[in-house]
Amino acid sequence: MGELTVLRPVRAGNAFEETVERLLQVIKLGVVAPGEKLPPERELAARLGISRVTLREAIRALQDSGFLDVRRGRYGGAFVIYKPPAPGAGRVRKIAADMGAADLADALTFRMAVECGAAGVLAAADLTADQRALLRGRLVDLDEARIEDYRRLDTAFHLSIAELTGSPLLAAACADARLRVSDLLNAIPMLHVNLDHTATQHRAIVAAILAGDPDAARRAVAEHLAGTAALLRGFLA
Repeated sequence: MGELTVLRPVRAGNAFEETVERLLQVIKLGVVAPGEKLPPERELAARLGISRVTLREAIRALQDSGFLDVRRGRYGGAFVIYKPPAPGAGRVRKIAADMGAADLADALTFRMAVECGAAGVLAAADLTADQRALLRGRLVDLDEARIEDYRRLDTAFHLSIAELTGSPLLAAACADARLRVSDLLNAIPMLHVNLDHTATQHRAIVAAILAGDPDAARRAVAEHLAGTAALLRGFLA
């Protein structure tokens, strides 16, 4: 589902630049995992509303920058080869310093607002059986994730909440909010106690949404994101 959120039409005036931006979002958010390939060229160009010439130029630029590997032939395509650097406290501090305290605080506030809002909207909706199953499936995928896949599947879980609302604008806002802090989240070392606590919070979010309780859903997301912010502050102290 995440591809539909990020791979939305670009504006004609900056088609090349925005295409690069959209593809980088797909790559950095882990919507297409390392080793997997982007959607076929024809489909990708149609989703982005661009010519295949523009798409090829953007893909070539990302290949030259080390994000993609383009292979020819029957089983070819544009394969993601980017992998986030290894996590560590020093990397957290460097990324935060590059962002600046004000921008970091703004990004966390933005994420809190849009993700709490999305959870509340979804909890108030009349969900279909398929939608309920998809949300539960995202949770199961995350609970069973290997450490190396965790951040990518965590992103998929959070984005699915926004996507299931049926609002492209809200889904795009949540993807944007996640991208603004993705480098920081990837830099946080994996702490098993925190992962266990996070799993409990994820279950609370899903339970509130499936119970049709918007207030509880918003509270559960707020508690979860506040915990992530507290962990960040700890590594930045």
